[in-house]
Amino acid sequence: MPNPSPQRFLETVNAYQKTAAIKAAVELNVFGAIAAGARLPPAIAAYCQAAERGIRILCDHLAIIGILAKEGQAYRLTPDTAMFLVPSSHAYMGRVLEFMLSPSLVDGFTQLTDAVRRGGTALSPAGTMEDEHPVWEKFARAMVPIMQVPATLAADLLTVPAHGDVRVLDVAAGHGIFGIALAKKYANIELVSQDWGNVVVVARENALKMGLAGRHKTLPGDVFEIDWDGRYDVIFLANFLHHFDEPTCISLLTKARSALNEGGSVAIVEFVPNEDRLSPPSTAAFALVMLATTANGDAYRFSDFDRMCKAAGLTNNTMTALWPSAETLLIAKA
Repeated sequence: MPNPSPQRFLETVNAYQKTAAIKAAVELNVFGAIAAGARLPPAIAAYCQAAERGIRILCDHLAIIGILAKEGQAYRLTPDTAMFLVPSSHAYMGRVLEFMLSPSLVDGFTQLTDAVRRGGTALSPAGTMEDEHPVWEKFARAMVPIMQVPATLAADLLTVPAHGDVRVLDVAAGHGIFGIALAKKYANIELVSQDWGNVVVVARENALKMGLAGRHKTLPGDVFEIDWDGRYDVIFLANFLHHFDEPTCISLLTKARSALNEGGSVAIVEFVPNEDRLSPPSTAAFALVMLATTANGDAYRFSDFDRMCKAAGLTNNTMTALWPSAETLLIAKA
């Protein structure tokens, strides 16, 4: 057995430094500079209009944590960095920082001790789930590159009638990508995106960009209060149920069940940890995000979702991992 070491503790306490380094590199466009051929500190510094010493130290740190690679005195992009952190890439994720590092989320963790004492966020009574909270417009505009993969995979796993009119409702749609991906696959779908008024405009923008202008409607308002405007063949609940306690989830699932056409499906997309609540680590750790930022949210296991769905009258429930994303699709039918 190895001798006890404080290294894991020290690395974890100092993890904020990695976050700061990536944020600085994105803001300075270090990754874009290297992609453009500037590989040595003087060239990168000139491209980024920064001090050579600052660039050298920053790039060394990024190489230490595996975000860059270093060969002699020159730096190069890793495959992951080239795909996700170069602004010209179709999968660029730099804008995700606007959401992930927004004060609404970060402040929840600075007050985590109080959140643990309370059993829910110390930000405010509702946390990030306050009506019209501005963080969700940031989320909607930033998260499209991350959500494209699970949305496409989910669309491939869902089936709708090939003929006749098909209606799809994307609840708390945000960016709207899950409903959009399914509507792009089936030309007979009318898509309705629901969310708060300040957010659903983003789903509308994305639907227009992706050629769905004539088949897309919006339904602004509080999802718990508004009428859902008819019945649907597929209802998406993507990355939404985790914000609430079980009774609230059951209430929402019951509303979805009552809005389904015969043979329809509720498509739940979530971070679903294993029954031990510890694995996979990145998925299970999502529970702490809910503790810090919501009053009653959690990272629910399949057994939890299955129980909630059955309580809402959805009894034929299956689960499929949306690999390589960290998300899972649960299809629930009456």
